[in-house]
Amino acid sequence: MSKELHDTPMLDQLESGPWPSFVTGLKRLAQNEGKQYQPMMADLLGQLEHSYETRKGYWKGGTVGVMGYGGGIIPRFSEVAAKFPESKEFHTLRVQPPAGMHYNTQILRQLCDIWEQHGSGLIALHGQSGDIMFQGAKSENVQAAFNALNEIGFDLGGAGPAVRTGMSCVGAARCEHSCANEQKIHRTLVNNFLDDMHRPALNN
Repeated sequence: MSKELHDTPMLDQLESGPWPSFVTGLKRLAQNEGKQYQPMMADLLGQLEHSYETRKGYWKGGTVGVMGYGGGIIPRFSEVAAKFPESKEFHTLRVQPPAGMHYNTQILRQLCDIWEQHGSGLIALHGQSGDIMFQGAKSENVQAAFNALNEIGFDLGGAGPAVRTGMSCVGAARCEHSCANEQKIHRTLVNNFLDDMHRPALNN
């Protein structure tokens, strides 16, 4: 069942400039009637507007994970869940990208389908460390989302007090200035530090 959208006059202003706005993308997801994530995104917009009004963030951390891993999930719990109950949990899965950011349209569609089924539909390509950011999952859906991503060959990256994933440019695949095998270097480093990415051992 669709949830009525909150009034967002401050967020609306962010759509008035000459550049594309992230607000437009959030609204598109929040207006997607019939989708299971629609209520979550509607309340997310309400909470974001509330943050703009009060000039305060309302996300707190916690512990959310998948079996066998200590990293890879960024837990986000809302401090204003009573007012915006559908977005009370908005966890992020950090997923390792392919070396050199090589995707084809088939795999991109698979990633989108998985996140539409298990999450909010909001994906960022890519985060600061290069991870694919699958943003907006409830605790009960995190394991199922990871399982589905893992089945098509993807793994969690580093989050929290863990070694971060790292990334490589497209390199020799397309750049005439490349003087090394960037993808092999990336893969070698990831393989070598994989345990430290999945099982945090650093000070927080």
